[in-house]
Amino acid sequence: MTRASVTFLLTPLVLGATGRIGRALRYRWGPEAALWQARRAQSGAHWHVFDPLAQPEALAQAAQAAGQILCLAGTVPARGEDLALNTHLAEAAVRAGAAAGVRVVLISSAAVYGAGQGALHEEIRLSPANPYGAAKADMEARACTLAAELGVEVSVLRIGNIAGFDVILGGWKPGFRLDQFKDGRTPRRSYIGVLTLADVIAALMDAPNLPDVLNIAQPGPIEMGALLQAAGRDFATVPAPDAAIAEVALDLGRLSGFLASKMQLHVADPVQMVAEMALLEPHMKEDPRP
Repeated sequence: MTRASVTFLLTPLVLGATGRIGRALRYRWGPEAALWQARRAQSGAHWHVFDPLAQPEALAQAAQAAGQILCLAGTVPARGEDLALNTHLAEAAVRAGAAAGVRVVLISSAAVYGAGQGALHEEIRLSPANPYGAAKADMEARACTLAAELGVEVSVLRIGNIAGFDVILGGWKPGFRLDQFKDGRTPRRSYIGVLTLADVIAALMDAPNLPDVLNIAQPGPIEMGALLQAAGRDFATVPAPDAAIAEVALDLGRLSGFLASKMQLHVADPVQMVAEMALLEPHMKEDPRP
């Protein structure tokens, strides 16, 4: 998979662009494809440096220079920050979108579904099973309520596991263990490769209209063990406890239908996902932000 060169009809302002997803987008799209927000000075072009919460005027000004907003900004449990920041940042993006008259695309997580069974589609009732999932569900609800009040177009992207940014491949260490179920398989999850994710987001940002909510992953859940094997990472297996979840699979019918005329969404392939991360890795700096 070669590096892409992306040109958008409406230039995105990417909030939280120094995190891992933001770095993947900048590498894959090229630095000139978007306006990139950071809280500290960065090398390279097209950066807007400000704090979205402390400097709303700067955020509004940057939004005026863009044609749409992509909000990657947020926090995760590993940082030890208040998870309510996810909501505050999303609301700030919505207010900026309202002031500039542009749409806002919010990044959420499949964690909002919790331990739901079967193919999880966008309209089912959310039942997050951990504080992060609950924070993302709250972010979605409050940001969308605010958007309705302000008359802003908002779309929410619920992303599944990102190969290389996950706790399995990304969090691997010697002595790693995986649950193994009675059928001999390790946990199965909906995954997406890092560069495929960048391509999907690019296709969505270039579309004139987006659904309110979209699941984002590649078709076919994959075994976590298969992903580690593809990367050549050793691991041990332990009997899965009764509470372990064998499979979490996102329903991708809405996404596949929407992308049909824009790009081909390939079935999840652990080898390809590992190859995508290997291409990106030299361009990633040590940064714990997602």
